[in-house]
Amino acid sequence: MKNRKITLKKRPVGMPLLSDFNIEEELMPVSGEGEVLLKSAYVSVDPYLRGKMNGTHPPIFELNEPVSSKIIAEVVESNNDNFKKGAYVSGYLNWKDYQVSDGKALQKIDSNTAPLSAYLGVLGITGLSAYIALMDIGKPGKGETLVVSGAAGAVGSIAGQIGKIIGCKVVGIVGTDEKIDLIKTKFGYDEAINYKTTPDLKAAIAQLCSEGVDIYFDNVGGSISDGVIANMNNYGRIPVCGTISNYNDIKAQTGPSLLPIVVYKFLTIQGFLIGDHAVRFPGVIAQLSAWLKEGKITYSETILEGFDKLPEAFIGLFEGRNEGKMIVKID
Repeated sequence: MKNRKITLKKRPVGMPLLSDFNIEEELMPVSGEGEVLLKSAYVSVDPYLRGKMNGTHPPIFELNEPVSSKIIAEVVESNNDNFKKGAYVSGYLNWKDYQVSDGKALQKIDSNTAPLSAYLGVLGITGLSAYIALMDIGKPGKGETLVVSGAAGAVGSIAGQIGKIIGCKVVGIVGTDEKIDLIKTKFGYDEAINYKTTPDLKAAIAQLCSEGVDIYFDNVGGSISDGVIANMNNYGRIPVCGTISNYNDIKAQTGPSLLPIVVYKFLTIQGFLIGDHAVRFPGVIAQLSAWLKEGKITYSETILEGFDKLPEAFIGLFEGRNEGKMIVKID
C-alpha cells in the first residue's frame, strides 16, 4: 500500500497555481515504540501558508518537501499509552494520508462535544484568533462600532459574532452580495458592504458608521483597510490578523500615509499571530464551546472532499470561494 503526500514543487509567483504542487507516493510509514500511526481526516487550508511558501512567514516550506498545516487525524495504530486506537487528535502535520508521530505535539479531540471539523474552525485556530485578537487588542465595549474585513471568512465571521455578544454595532466587508446575506442572516452583522461593487469604500463606511469606527478587525489590508482607517475615531484600536489582499503581490503596494492619522487620532495598530498566545488556548476554547452550546455563536464551513483537492482548496482562499472555514475532508 502506498502513502500519498503533497509537496511544494516550486515557490508561487503571484497567485498560487496547481502546478506549484506535486502529489507523490511513498512507502507506508510504520509506527515504532512510543509512536502512533495517524490517518488524516480533515485538513485546514489557511492564507498564512502562502507566506511559508515564499519565505516571509517562518518556518518556511522547503521545496520538494510536504506542505503542512493543522490537521484532524485518527489514531489507527498506537504504541503510546497516551493515545488509544480510534481516538482523534489535532496537530500541525504534513499533507499526507498517513504519518507517524511521537504524540508530543498532539491534542486530543472530543468528538462528542462538536463535529471533528469544528476543531479546525470555531474551536480551533480560527476561533482562537478571532477571540484573542478582538478581546486583547480591539478591547470592544458595549455601544462601540466594530468593522470587520473578510467578514464572511473563517476568522472574520467569528470576530463579528463576538462583537455582537459584547454589544457592538458590527459592520462587515465582503466580496459578494451572497456573502452580505450570509453575514447578516447567519452571523448577525448589522450592516455589510460589497467592496467589489462599492466605488468609494471610504464614503460607504462613513455612511454606515455615522459615529465613526472604534475598532477595525483587519483580515485583508490594502485599499480596503485604507478606507476603513480613514474613518477611525480617536483612540481607535486595530488588530491586524491578516493581509490576504497582499499575500500574492509581486511588487510592494503603496497606499495613503497612515502615520499622521495614527498620531492625530491616537490609534493603536497591533499585529497578531496566534502562536504567541498558546497559554490562553484552553480557557478561550472553553468560552467558545460554551457560546456554541448556548447558540450565541455559529459557524460556516466550505468542505471539499478528496486528498487531491488540497491545492485547489488553498488557491480558492484567494479567489473568495470559501464561506467561513475552508477545509478538505480526506477520503
